[in-house]
Amino acid sequence: MARPRRRDMRAAAETSITPPDKLTQTQSLARVIKAEGNNLYTCLLPDQRTLLFELDARFRNAVWIKRGGYVLVELAPQEQKGKVRGEIVNVVVEEKEWRKQSYWPKEFPRPIYGDEDDEDDDEESTVGKMPPSGSEDEE
Repeated sequence: MARPRRRDMRAAAETSITPPDKLTQTQSLARVIKAEGNNLYTCLLPDQRTLLFELDARFRNAVWIKRGGYVLVELAPQEQKGKVRGEIVNVVVEEKEWRKQSYWPKEFPRPIYGDEDDEDDDEESTVGKMPPSGSEDEE
């Protein structure tokens, strides 16, 4: 199997940086839940449906999709048989740019990495320090 050309990989990456102006009726944003293998991914749609999607050929071996990341999917017509319900037509690389778009679903909130209201930060950390010796208690 031949490796994709460098310019093909760059073109695939560049298309995923810029979000489209608007989505069609069959397109939707989805969160990747699990990589199933053979370019198949289980994704969560904004309406809480979990479906199986196939990665578009131009992104194979060019873009890495992480679990919890976002993708733009195109749902296949209902007449299609099989487990695969559509195709991943774009990968969200610059999430900040995509979130600015009006079609970004409210069901996918911004991730919270840490609580700034932790009051435990005032205490001194004991990581990497020796435990207190018993000599201080022996007075």
